[in-house]
Amino acid sequence: MELLANLSIGLETAFTINNLLFCLIGVFLGTAIGVLPGLGPTATIAMLLPITFGLPPVSSLIMLSGIYYGAQYGGSTTAILVNLPGESSSVVTALDGYQMARQGKAGKALATAAIGSFVAGTFATVLLALFAPPLADIALQFGAAEYFSLMVVGLVASVVLASGSLLQAFGMIVLGLLMGMAGTDVNSGMERYTFDTPYMAEGINFVILAMGMFGLGEIIKNLEEEHLRSAMVSKVQGLLPNKDDLKRMAWPIVRGTGLGSLLGILPGGGAMLASFASYSIEKKISKTPEQFGKGAIEGVAGPESANNAGAQTSFIPLLTLGIPSNPVMALMIGAMIIQGITPGPAVMTEQPALFWGIIVSMWIGNLFLVVLNLPLIGIWVKMISVPYHFLYPMILVFCCIGVFSLGNKLFDVYLLAGFGVLGYIFSKLKCEPAPLLLGFILGPMMEEYLRRALLLSRGDFSVLVTRPISATMLAIAAIALIVVFMPSIRKKREEAFHEE
Repeated sequence: MELLANLSIGLETAFTINNLLFCLIGVFLGTAIGVLPGLGPTATIAMLLPITFGLPPVSSLIMLSGIYYGAQYGGSTTAILVNLPGESSSVVTALDGYQMARQGKAGKALATAAIGSFVAGTFATVLLALFAPPLADIALQFGAAEYFSLMVVGLVASVVLASGSLLQAFGMIVLGLLMGMAGTDVNSGMERYTFDTPYMAEGINFVILAMGMFGLGEIIKNLEEEHLRSAMVSKVQGLLPNKDDLKRMAWPIVRGTGLGSLLGILPGGGAMLASFASYSIEKKISKTPEQFGKGAIEGVAGPESANNAGAQTSFIPLLTLGIPSNPVMALMIGAMIIQGITPGPAVMTEQPALFWGIIVSMWIGNLFLVVLNLPLIGIWVKMISVPYHFLYPMILVFCCIGVFSLGNKLFDVYLLAGFGVLGYIFSKLKCEPAPLLLGFILGPMMEEYLRRALLLSRGDFSVLVTRPISATMLAIAAIALIVVFMPSIRKKREEAFHEE
């Protein structure tokens, strides 16, 4: 009964004209951004953060959420039509989706992606509604020591699950933690890492870092790689799959949805990992594995379901624990902080309309995606053909205006440019910036909870290992690090990401 009462609050919140409009705007923008290769939801949400200052908290978070899961759908469109994934989690979709398009089955591939996305999104939303409240209740019992240990687990998991070198991922985490410490220390009032610059006294603004690393950095990278965009499918027809197609896609959708729902909760990009894992499973259990890579509909249905389920279940640790499981969730935390909302389990009890409104809006958004996107496929095809060098000046101006509006300081624009160059350098060095952003977000929170725990224990560090929950989480983090650094495990991990 309590769940029904909460859902009624969510329905009442989500079904207002204002919130429906922002949900529609979010999924439309998300699809458009997913269609345009290279931009992605992380860069888009980073660039739109300044706009959220003038929006109601519920509306802004509903819109940003729509951009995220809408981009998962849009990314599959370019993967299928152009063989160039708009999103990293759509890389696998390109393997069979593009081959289907070359065989004249682009419509079926797109319809398969749409059906899988809707089923997975609906199931993930149900999971969110069922499991978020009990998790939030458990989290309310956490003290400062438990929260610190939980964040340590989050950072370790982001290192373990980050693609590329473990050493690079660890270095990015440390760099993010150091950047998060810049500014004035709340307890002592002393300035740290400001380089005697008064502009740095308040620390590095999260919006500037995110827009620079993910916005400008992506612009520079995409301008360099624009020549890689290939010819597209000019005509899309036959959107309705037949009975045999539905039979072949049914179980891959079920398996992909379950796998994505599980992996989406893990820090470090569960949607991407879920799509690769789903493809591997479907290929291994298939009676005709030789068809994979040549236009197998199972190779589209499974990964698309997995990445959409993973995208939406990644909201579970965000809404229940206040812990970001990927860079987009870190940006969502930034948006909540901008709105004066303290992320964590208290959101559900103190602001139930916000909590349940976001959950209900996800199902509405998934319905919007199906209703809007297949009829508008012609628009998405035309968007793919727009040269990127026409788009980037508008994006660049928008970024600069947004950053300058934060504090009316030209220094912030220079800082934005610096982070943009840094983001590009990291991409050339194959250093994934996601761990840096997670470190930047979690670093100050970890410091606060550690200090609070030590104050309560009068400086005794043993409080972190004498409290059962805290000790268990620290043990999990330590075991994960030991296991992943074992030569055999490390070699298999590198081979897996190399295959990706």
